[in-house]
Order: sequence, then C-alpha cells, then structure tokens
Amino acid sequence: MIQVHNTFVCKPGNASKIAKLMKTMPFDPVKGPYILTDMTGQWHRVIMIHNYNNLAEFEEAMRKEMEKDYSEVSKEEQDKWKDMNDMYVSGGREIYKVW
Repeated sequence: MIQVHNTFVCKPGNASKIAKLMKTMPFDPVKGPYILTDMTGQWHRVIMIHNYNNLAEFEEAMRKEMEKDYSEVSKEEQDKWKDMNDMYVSGGREIYKVW
C-alpha cells in the first residue's frame, strides 16, 4: 500500500476553512481522504491523505481527475470550491510506502 500526502500551507485563518471544505469530499474508511491539521511544527497546514494499493492505482486516479469534465459538475459544487486557491500559499505532495 502507498499513502499520498497532499500538504497545503494556508494563509492565516484559512486552515480550518480548507479542512472543513475537504471534509465534504466522499470518504472511504480505507482509501480516505483523511484530513489532518497541524498541532505542532509548521503552522497553518492541512494535509489530505489518500491510500492506494500501488502507484499504478494512484496514477489511474490522477488520470481520471485530470480528464474529468468539470462542465458537468453542479454550479453549487463549483461555487463551494471557487475560493480554494486563494486560501493557501504553497503546498506539496509526498508519497510513502506503507510497510
């Protein structure tokens, strides 16, 4: 199994907003996403964790996301996410092998 950690370093006051927004995503107890906020270390961080069986499964999920036709997404859903990019300053992705 692999874990993919997408980290968002948020503008002050926005970490909880992003975490709440991410918690509205469909959740699977095995695959996630699990949403974490910082308690120590660098401030204003939100980490979204997804679990995949292998890198090929992750790549397939990314391919599907990139090919998604967002014109078919409801106006309500689009409005919910429209300010997301303005709430964080940077981010990154780390992929871990779970032993």
